[in-house]
Amino acid sequence: MKWLLVALIVATTTVGEVLQAAGMRKHGEIRDFRPNALGRALAALARNRFVIGSVLAMAASFFAFLKLLSISDLSFAVPASAATYVAETLLARYVLKEHVSPRRWAGAALVIFGVALISL
Repeated sequence: MKWLLVALIVATTTVGEVLQAAGMRKHGEIRDFRPNALGRALAALARNRFVIGSVLAMAASFFAFLKLLSISDLSFAVPASAATYVAETLLARYVLKEHVSPRRWAGAALVIFGVALISL
């Protein structure tokens, strides 16, 4: 059950963060921080389907993480859920078309190694 929850957390967090990045790219940079401008930006983001999807995915991830914490130790849950970094790096490269440096690939490989260590 705990590995199913980890998989759910990894999937929903990854989808949520990729949707969040896509939504903010669609919206554009926020440069005006006056209260009225922030209100307009917030209203626009509340109508952005990528941001809405991101919020829903991150909520699912949050509740799955709470369930995982109720059945396993924090020292397992946090490192296991770090696998999101690997999935996010892959999706950033292949879905968002970002350049991922060799150093970042090496970091993702180290995360895989760490997750494998705790699964033993």
